[in-house]
Amino acid sequence: MLGKTGARWFAHHLSREQIKLLMDKGERISRFVAELPVENVDPDQRDIVKHPFYRAFFHCWNEKRYYEAHDVLEQLWLKTKSPDADYFKGLIQAAGAFVHLQKRFENPLHAKHSRRLSPAVRLFRLAERNLSRFAPRYHGLDVAAFCQLLRGCADAIVASDYKTNPWSPKTAPKLELL
Repeated sequence: MLGKTGARWFAHHLSREQIKLLMDKGERISRFVAELPVENVDPDQRDIVKHPFYRAFFHCWNEKRYYEAHDVLEQLWLKTKSPDADYFKGLIQAAGAFVHLQKRFENPLHAKHSRRLSPAVRLFRLAERNLSRFAPRYHGLDVAAFCQLLRGCADAIVASDYKTNPWSPKTAPKLELL
């Protein structure tokens, strides 16, 4: 194997193929979550509000790491066969919408990233549809307020004829669990 420095192996010294041979996506996400400074977790993972992957979603979201938030919660969603599945799917779609807005903000003239507002609106609408039935509160989240945020972002984009991005690092929304 490549990449040994001291007593640790570093993935950035390995090729993508080597990493894939060593662990699947779920394992990579589990390691990522284990390394996050996430508080109030339940090691038994019985209480969704204290589940490490659920808490990691909010941690990543508040750090504007929407792609990672999506990946983290996707691991929980894929293992859920309960009514929570649509709730998780809605949160994942919301994170995906913010990935589009973030990419557009960072690269507004890029051929691909300049066309991200329309897919963001679609994801905002899907997320709101999946989350709205869990309002007003669910698993510690003010779902009603979150749906209002999603609707507001989508409506602002549509009102600008898909020309104005409502997201910026300074105005990025934070999510809190109650």
